[in-house]
Amino acid sequence: MSTLIDRYVACWNETDPEARAKAVAELWTEDGTYTDPLADVSGHAGIARVIEAAQGMFPGLVFTPGDLYDSHHHIARFTWHLGPEGGEPVAVGFDVVELAEDGRIRKVLGFLDKVPS
Repeated sequence: MSTLIDRYVACWNETDPEARAKAVAELWTEDGTYTDPLADVSGHAGIARVIEAAQGMFPGLVFTPGDLYDSHHHIARFTWHLGPEGGEPVAVGFDVVELAEDGRIRKVLGFLDKVPS
């Protein structure tokens, strides 16, 4: 499970558009979806755009895994942090993912537990 989360967080931190597109394609199914309070997209291009938009909203900040990791069957949940490298997070979230048979992400349902004011 930690490998999936590490790859997921790395994808959200990837700033090179080509490398990010490749990471998204490797991690999500072609019809994969991502939904949170600010976005509802499907497909690799849509997911890559959401990641790019998040990076634009929070320049210089990085995503890191949080403390909660849990999974069963084809479902996983975990927390993440967004903040300065090695610093206090300005945002904290909780994601639930549904995995396809091949282990890639089919669906992400994201929740924001702490957001910047």
